[in-house]
Amino acid sequence: MIKNSERLQFCLMNPNDADLLYELDQDVEVMRYINGGNKTTKQQLDEVYLPRLMSYTTPEKGWGMWKVETIGTASCPREFLGFILIRPLHFFSGQFDDSNLEIGWRFKRQYWGKGYAFEAAQSVIKGLVSSQPIQYFTAIADPRNNASVALMKKLNMTYLKSAVYRDPLGDSDAVFYHLAVND
Repeated sequence: MIKNSERLQFCLMNPNDADLLYELDQDVEVMRYINGGNKTTKQQLDEVYLPRLMSYTTPEKGWGMWKVETIGTASCPREFLGFILIRPLHFFSGQFDDSNLEIGWRFKRQYWGKGYAFEAAQSVIKGLVSSQPIQYFTAIADPRNNASVALMKKLNMTYLKSAVYRDPLGDSDAVFYHLAVND
């Protein structure tokens, strides 16, 4: 469904990837605009985040967290960079439309500013659009997260609104950007 890009390869994450997710969430800068910079504990990962991930992971629709790794070679093994999240917008409200997919990203800090998130998001969008009827991709970010907002704009997403993003784990102020697939 999602083809490798020039530098990257993708596969859906599952509970076997818990150590990668834990490592990613140990950098306070990575977590700054997600939860104020709090590191994820192993207990939170096991009891909250992995069950939550599995509740929306649907391989045939491409929903889940797409693990992003460098394409490995014999002399240079694959490196985990981060993930691209795909799920229906407002999935946890029970009132979602699977033609409007939320797209999000989280990458290790040492890979910021190198174009990986853009390349990965483009690949995932392209792969999903070619395999199913999707009208919109919507991205949500803390309004202070200038890097994520810049990435949304680079993906040709347009500003939709500023509003409270509702989530069972906690509501937060957010900016919403979307990409109309057929425009």
